[in-house]
Formats: sequence, structure tokens, C-alpha cells
Amino acid sequence: MEVCFFLLGHGTSASAPRFEPTPRNVEGLRRYVTHVPAASDDCDPLSKSDVSARPRCVLQWYFDDLELLEQALQPKGAIHDVVKESASTGLTFVQQAMAVRQFTTPDPGDLDARAERCTYLVSYEGEAQDFNAWLSHYLAHHPPLMAQLPGIRELEIYTRLDYRSGLDVERAMAMQRNKVVFDDSASLADALASPIRASMKQDFNAFPPYSGATLHFPMRSIYGNLKPK
Repeated sequence: MEVCFFLLGHGTSASAPRFEPTPRNVEGLRRYVTHVPAASDDCDPLSKSDVSARPRCVLQWYFDDLELLEQALQPKGAIHDVVKESASTGLTFVQQAMAVRQFTTPDPGDLDARAERCTYLVSYEGEAQDFNAWLSHYLAHHPPLMAQLPGIRELEIYTRLDYRSGLDVERAMAMQRNKVVFDDSASLADALASPIRASMKQDFNAFPPYSGATLHFPMRSIYGNLKPK
């Protein structure tokens, strides 16, 4: 199963950090995406998150397997360089490795031509009373609804992993993360105002017992261009 490494940068600056991580020749790295805050937070009529909790950037690095990710996380690995180079931005990072579940969407668009899109990132920060029951319900019911959102291009669900890391930053412990991706912020707003969003909210209310914050943030997503080796 593919794994994704999240680096979430938090800070007090009102503007998005201006740096572009450019990983090259990292064994097993297949793709990466940089997310920065979208222009508007007011896109979801059914969920409101604390804007102050939104990260100033989120880096996603996708690897073929966990062992290859762990190699990149060891001292002097490529991911250390990204954190070191971004020190001047004033960001404080947290890290998390997660298993990736990809779901098909009706029209993903031209994946090779992606440069920027708009992503709705969701994190479940607490704990389910029975995680097996939670995940079984979630995967059976929620992705089929999410895939019906008008204009959706990508849909991924992530669950946490235990992993080795030589990176000297705090670990995040989100139980689960999701992302739904659209062409732009207007398309995201239209999707979240659709009747499908109301059906998703109804299913959310039927989830197995869970306690903790559920954070929703619209982000502008910049796709990395990894040239073939």
C-alpha cells in the first residue's frame, strides 16, 4: 500500500510561506503536493473550523512503501533538507506518516497536466471508541457519497501508521485524514453547497462514537513535477 508523509507547518504570519520544496532523486518518492491556504475560508455551509488552527502549509510526500519513507526520514535524509531550508519562514512543523486509500472519481481530469487545484483537507484529531467499527462504517458509506460531489477530481483517505523517523519535529496523531480535490475554489464551494454535501452530513451524524475535533480547511494545492530518473 502506498504511504504518504505529511509535514504540517503552523505559524503566525498572515501570509502563506514563500518556499518551494524541490525533492529530487529520492528513492521511492512518486509524487508530492504543497498546500497553502486558499483565499477564502467561507466555502462550506455545513462545517466551520477554527481558522486559527489551519496550517500555513501542508506538504505531502507519497512513497511506494513505508521502508522507503523511513529511509528518507533518517538523519541527513531528503526530508531533513526541506525542514532546514524552510526555517526562515517561521514555521513550526509536525509530522505524520499515513496509509493511503485512493478512490476513483467520475472525471479525474488530465492528471499529467495538473499544476494547481483546490483541496478540502479534513482531519479527525480525536479517537473513535472502536476504530475498527469506525473505519468499517466510514469506508463503506462515506467515499461513495464523496465521489458524487459535483466536479470532484481526486479522493483520498489516510489512516495513521507507526513509523521510524530521525526528523526532530513533533509528531501529529490524527486518527484519519481525507482530501477531496477540485479544479478551483469556486468548484469546491459549489460542491459543498450541493445536496450531496447534506447527505454526507447526515452520514457523519451516523458515524460510530468518536470524540475530538474534526477540522476542515480549504487549501490551494501546487503539484510537484518529478522528472523521470
